[in-house]
Amino acid sequence: MRRFSQRSYLVTLSEINITPLLDLAFVLLIIFVITTPLLTQTINLKLPTGGTPDKVADRRNLRMVEVSPTGVYLLDRVRMRSLADLERTLVASFRSNPNLIVRIHADESGPYKHVAALLDLCLRHGITKFSLGTEPPGRTP
Repeated sequence: MRRFSQRSYLVTLSEINITPLLDLAFVLLIIFVITTPLLTQTINLKLPTGGTPDKVADRRNLRMVEVSPTGVYLLDRVRMRSLADLERTLVASFRSNPNLIVRIHADESGPYKHVAALLDLCLRHGITKFSLGTEPPGRTP
């Protein structure tokens, strides 16, 4: 004798199991947390000490150029393939914004020729507002 109704095979599950969805969300979160710091490129620079702090300027007018001791240039934390690429990008920025200020951060132990090439590039194209980044006296980086 059968005690269950004949309709039992038509009963659908009224709950959705969200455990696999949560597992996927946590895995994606972990992947993004791990890979995000790897996407930003920086150069470990030791700036020279001295000088006075820069005046506060509008961020839209600033472009930061980092120069490594080996001659690698980063423009706003994006690695430039060559000095010519940096030149094209800076000139285009200067044409669209004549108030452009180039902030130069160069390693204190690096050769001066890389900084001199950058300064020459700026002056040839009429970019006369630039700032050389230094660490304030008495502050250890």
